[in-house]
Amino acid sequence: MDESGDGPPIIGLPERLDRRMRLGPFPSSRDALKFITYAATGALLSAFTSPWVWLPLVLVGFAVSVWRPDGRAVDERLLVFVSWKFRSLGPRGDVTNATFRPLVRQGHLQLSPHRYVAVVRTGGTPIAYLPPDELARRFELYRELIRSMDASYSFLATTSPIRAQAVRPETRSSAGHEAQALVGYSELVSLLCRRRHLRRVYFVLGTLEADADAIGRLEGRVSDLLDRLGSLGLRPTRLRDRALLEAAHRFGWPAEVTEA
Repeated sequence: MDESGDGPPIIGLPERLDRRMRLGPFPSSRDALKFITYAATGALLSAFTSPWVWLPLVLVGFAVSVWRPDGRAVDERLLVFVSWKFRSLGPRGDVTNATFRPLVRQGHLQLSPHRYVAVVRTGGTPIAYLPPDELARRFELYRELIRSMDASYSFLATTSPIRAQAVRPETRSSAGHEAQALVGYSELVSLLCRRRHLRRVYFVLGTLEADADAIGRLEGRVSDLLDRLGSLGLRPTRLRDRALLEAAHRFGWPAEVTEA
């Protein structure tokens, strides 16, 4: 702070704690180590093949270690893409051409002979700029929601990427400046949605009893949960069909589906 008293007070801000430390031309010491790994691999291969193999690998390693478009290296992007392709070939592809059982269509999963669960998904809502009275009211509502739950429930808070296709404007047959503006706006939406995520909260309600009215009581609890979440300003969704199977896969439960 300026203590001379001649001008307005000045407060010096400290350096960012999360700022990465550079190492020469490399964004971080990890990238420098990556370049050394590429160079060592090229030197090892040149001993068995040709000395000219070493130079291309060094150039590729330097480019990959220094160039980070959108904050992520090229080899990291390639690794994420390969991992996604590998996961897409897993068991989740078996439900593409499948017929859901009536129980799944009704919004229930049977985990054991007398164990049924229902899943409710909701998102988040901004509360940072709400008045204090409204913040206190929502806190009380959330506390009442937690207190109303019994032992047969759980919830999972996670995130999911924003799909640009859902918010991108529809393509129309246009020409001239309108077409250029539409293309530019679509690119802007894609850039805004990149590397951003939405909050996803899954509430799981289950049955512990084995009597005939267990599913009926479960439905009453689901309806009460939907009303309470709605009073908090949220938009909850009761999961059914494919969305319910995706939630089951997220929790590691067996999917109830039959071959088409």
